[in-house]
Amino acid sequence: MKWVTVLLVSLLALPAVAGSLETDLAVIQQRWAEIQYRLPADDREKAFEKLAEQTEAFTEQYPKRAESHIWRAIVLSTWAGEKGGLGALGLVKDARRQLEHALEIDDKALEGSAYTSLGSLYYQVPGWPIGFGDDDKARRYLQKALVINPDGIDPNFFFADYLIEQGEDERARQYLERALSAPDRPGRALADEGRRQEARERLDRLVSAR
Repeated sequence: MKWVTVLLVSLLALPAVAGSLETDLAVIQQRWAEIQYRLPADDREKAFEKLAEQTEAFTEQYPKRAESHIWRAIVLSTWAGEKGGLGALGLVKDARRQLEHALEIDDKALEGSAYTSLGSLYYQVPGWPIGFGDDDKARRYLQKALVINPDGIDPNFFFADYLIEQGEDERARQYLERALSAPDRPGRALADEGRRQEARERLDRLVSAR
């Protein structure tokens, strides 16, 4: 059973929001990147579980801000990816609810990242009767993300990853190259480095498969 790699992940640019929301979010984003890209695989599940507790408090503190729900969803989905199996279903369902709520608040928050995250969930989560996966919905959400943020590293990376899943390797290469040439995100150096490495690995596999 395949689960989310987030992924999906860091997925987002530091938002232009004021006060403690910006500071709290930067801490969560940095910790996510450290867990995802620096911790040994055996240590990630517990670390994401702990970070999920922090994001729960974050959404309680900022319930009307889309940013808090987006990052709650990202942490839940990456935790699910490490957890795996049927036990992760509840986590990804909660992540979907958080993202849908974020879209209701502000669909352009964090450069449309809720669309990127929802799209990645829909193509990586199993379909019915096990889960809610849906390739058509995934494509629609990922394309909406690209409309809002056409040059972003994450929208291009995840659409490329989706295209690989669909067997559209030639198109996938184009979006992987766009991800590699995406501008750096302020305060997201570790996340950008990790995402570019993932993009390079996928490009190498596509070349080897020719």
